[in-house]
Amino acid sequence: MNMNCKTILITPLNWGLGHASRCIPVIKALQENNFIPIIASDGPALDLLKKEFPYIKTLVLPSYQIEYPKNGAYFKWKILLNSPKTLMAIWKEKKMIEKWIQQYEIDGIISDNRLGCYSTKIPSIYITHQINVLTGSTSWISSKLHQQSIQKFTQCWIPDLATKPNLADVLSHTNAANLKLKHIGPLSRMVKKELPIQYDLMVLLSGPEPQRGILETRLKTVLKRYKGEVLFIKGILEKTQTREKIKNINYYNFMTTRQLEQAFNESETILCRSGYTTIMDLVKLGKKAFFIPTPGQYEQIYLAQKFQNEGIAPYSSQDVFTIEHLFELKKYKGFERINNPIDWESLFQVFQ
Repeated sequence: MNMNCKTILITPLNWGLGHASRCIPVIKALQENNFIPIIASDGPALDLLKKEFPYIKTLVLPSYQIEYPKNGAYFKWKILLNSPKTLMAIWKEKKMIEKWIQQYEIDGIISDNRLGCYSTKIPSIYITHQINVLTGSTSWISSKLHQQSIQKFTQCWIPDLATKPNLADVLSHTNAANLKLKHIGPLSRMVKKELPIQYDLMVLLSGPEPQRGILETRLKTVLKRYKGEVLFIKGILEKTQTREKIKNINYYNFMTTRQLEQAFNESETILCRSGYTTIMDLVKLGKKAFFIPTPGQYEQIYLAQKFQNEGIAPYSSQDVFTIEHLFELKKYKGFERINNPIDWESLFQVFQ
């Protein structure tokens, strides 16, 4: 083994599977550039990365205990009520990180939205697409607080384009001069393949409960009237994969990256949340999509509205969605492919 191999700790936030799945290309790039990755997270995010990288060392971080209300209107207040637990988790993870740096001889950290995963002793990178955090009337406070946390890191990598047109617009761009920001371009684990279309519609569910389950129940009812071939991925990470076919609908509890990539490439249209990681996948593959944003999550609602206004993809709120909404897709152009190779070699210079 090369004695110069440096060990990098990767710490994605466990909030849905987006943060973990967009760290997959980062972990692969580290390996290709002779770094030794160690993965640290909790819950389903950690489970996903263990399935993808069974041979990489993993560590468990404290849970931020982010909970969603049944009613999306209370989302902001639920997050606020939970904030003492979240702050405690951030404080605990900060202490754990300092201990691990010694114990595992860690040379650098890449944190995807985990605020306590940094150290003044080694280069610490923060990945986020939300320099500005939308929370309705309190957006200016949430954005300021987030930017103050970002300042503690050596650099902040933004998985978006620096110039217009870009993917996250207001979320990922700011004039704040005190932040060391790098727009690195969209991050996706997907690869475009020219495969024959097998499914008219692919349903991809994700995100925390109870909203994931509420949407699953609704779609199962709504799709009874859908005539085409459907691939329905529930987004529930379990030990073993299950598959069930009911009439024209093929249900899976989850898929590995390789299966998901094939499914995306074989599907005409994607019905999904307007989460940023999913949007980056759609862009990498140049797909048509219909969005149902998570109720109460301002960022997803903002992105869904943005792409509808740009004539790229329509959206509907969860509680009014019907099969007729899918007919609107004819009027939208879908996502154009952005194929931007990321210059990992120069980004990783920060660890040299």
